[in-house]
Amino acid sequence: MSIVYLNGSYLPMAEAKISPMDRGFLFGDGIYEVVPSYGGEMVGFLPHIDRMNNGMADIGIKLSWSHDQWKLVCDTLIEKNGTGNLGLYLHVSRGADTKRFHACPEDIEPTVFAFAYEIPPAPVADKSKVMGYKVAIDHDLRWKRCHIKSTALLGNVLHFQHGYEQGTNETLLYNDKNELTEASACNAYIVKDGVVITPPLDNQILAGITRHILLDLLRKEGSIPVEERVVTMDEVFDADEVWVTSSSKEVVPVIEVDGKSINHGEIGNVWLAAQTVYTAGKLNY
Repeated sequence: MSIVYLNGSYLPMAEAKISPMDRGFLFGDGIYEVVPSYGGEMVGFLPHIDRMNNGMADIGIKLSWSHDQWKLVCDTLIEKNGTGNLGLYLHVSRGADTKRFHACPEDIEPTVFAFAYEIPPAPVADKSKVMGYKVAIDHDLRWKRCHIKSTALLGNVLHFQHGYEQGTNETLLYNDKNELTEASACNAYIVKDGVVITPPLDNQILAGITRHILLDLLRKEGSIPVEERVVTMDEVFDADEVWVTSSSKEVVPVIEVDGKSINHGEIGNVWLAAQTVYTAGKLNY
């Protein structure tokens, strides 16, 4: 049975209880992170916690935990849940009030919840072992603060469901200007003439940790040019390669967008080089 953390205690998941008046339950009023770990080694722990702290500051949740406190919780969950390949879900809601009221109360303690769950082995840079994604497309109808990693994910869920019902693996999103924003649960990229291109960070896009690590490593390694700029959907369909990234998936090649084959349905060479660079350096963050 999975052992979870809840407000200072480690206990079996079946015994973990929160109040039905918790604002995370009633309003989706909270911030979360997912940190992958392989054999006890976490990927991107520090930037994940930094982003969580930034998210809590953005919405006014006051939790003065240090990086060391979060690391102790993560390390303990890894130890208590078998070490292997684990995703660590970290969740902070504003806490439980005595009534349902939209305004944020000032005198309640945040709810801190975390659990570990099994994830696949770390991806490898091998064309024969990676599954190319087929993705749908959809008009991005989420709120205008997508840079906040809120637990209120209904917009993302509905966009993901749009693709799922079509038998695809993900859904690429575009704004009113027909510009690529991101995917329902991933950041998105195109490759053209050997250059990796991804939309710039703004309120339409989550500052993905895998995105941050990948771009930083590619720039340091130097052999693959990187651009952060507006990408139109016409460019997506004309791309040599398309990728999506997330902490649980790393760098995933896309072989089909809205029924149109990308790179003749083959995994690209730039993906192979980028995944190689990412695999070599990801544990340094």
